[in-house]
Parts: sequence; C-alpha cells; structure tokens
Amino acid sequence: MAANNNQTEKLQESWGEGAHRVEAAAFICGKDIVVVIEGGTRYHIGAVSLAIPRPSLSDSARVSASASVLCVTGHKEDELARNISLQIASALNCVVTVVAGVHVDEANAIDISKILDNCTQVISNLVERLKRI
Repeated sequence: MAANNNQTEKLQESWGEGAHRVEAAAFICGKDIVVVIEGGTRYHIGAVSLAIPRPSLSDSARVSASASVLCVTGHKEDELARNISLQIASALNCVVTVVAGVHVDEANAIDISKILDNCTQVISNLVERLKRI
C-alpha cells in the first residue's frame, strides 16, 4: 500500500445476505488504516483493536503484529476485532485500528459460523484491494 499522507481514502466491501451480511469500511489515513466491521441486525461498537506491525519473533524477515483490545462490557467482538487488526497489520505492514460491532438476536452456532465466514471473506476482499493501492 502506497502512502499518501495528505488525504483520507475510503474503501467499502460487503459479503453475505440478510442477518448474516457483513460490511467493512476501510479509511486510509496516510500510512495507517481504520477498519469498521458491522453486520447482523444491529450495528454498534462492540470492541476496538489497535495492531502495530513488528518483525516476527520467529523470523525477523517476516512481518507480524501486536494488538491491544478494548471491549464493551457484555459484548463478544473482542477476538474478532483483534484477529482482523493483526491480519491486516501483518499483511500491509501498517498500524491498523478495527472497530467491530456485529449482532444477531439469539444467535445460534449456525448464525455465528455464517457471520464469521462472511467476516473472513469481506476482510480477504478488502486486504486484496488495499494491497493494490
């Protein structure tokens, strides 16, 4: 990803249908990225993660990342936000903040699986687009 420190650019992706639809918006802020992941039946802020790239501890030629997470009490998006921020920071070697809020009333295991699959796909698509910038 090439850096342009004088503007903010926005990319959007979505995947899935109905209550399992997930949307991602990436805001490119100079060399850094803010990603908002929303979906389900009620968009909100459930968790925020900040990932910072660093050399991998097992292979200093590879990029890895470390993350810090804040989660709203009672919400379950902390691991989702953390994993996505680590993935993007490592893939693009930049600082990444992820804000996640995905909700489905009385979600069962099938609902959660579909939402996680849709999150995986939407982030994969987003990362591929970001790599081309």
